[in-house]
Amino acid sequence: MAKKEHISETPATQFLRKQGVAFSEHPYAYEEHGGTAVSSRELGVPEHEVVKTLMMQDEAARPMIVLMHGDRKVSTKNLARAIPCKSVEPCKPEVAQRHSGYMVGGTSPFGVRKPMPVYVEESILALDKIYINGGRRGFLIGIAPGVLVDLLKAKPVHCALAD
Repeated sequence: MAKKEHISETPATQFLRKQGVAFSEHPYAYEEHGGTAVSSRELGVPEHEVVKTLMMQDEAARPMIVLMHGDRKVSTKNLARAIPCKSVEPCKPEVAQRHSGYMVGGTSPFGVRKPMPVYVEESILALDKIYINGGRRGFLIGIAPGVLVDLLKAKPVHCALAD
């Protein structure tokens, strides 16, 4: 019996399949430091619908995942106020990789190595469909944003700054 061929099998896609979540697969040509501008161009979707997965930490170095529109930046001050903690900063790449199990540029909020809190910019939840990393560089998945709350218990926050 031949196994059904998938574009990519990652911890993220394994997690979603195990949970019975429908998603579409969108591979694209990854460009180093290209970010969401490249993926949105390659997929032909608005950058606002491409969601970046950011590994951050609080003042006690406790990790968290922050999900943000591709065309926005995170206000760490507003995020710290919202969650509440004293301060929030991005994790160094090697620390982010250790917490998530993913390479920077290929981080998905699904199937991470360690359980950690997930925060999502509230306006992301109002979109019909989002494109989020599927667990490797050059691979996004299209998914309903409600899955972020249902599966990851993502907490809505207001911390976006216009890019």
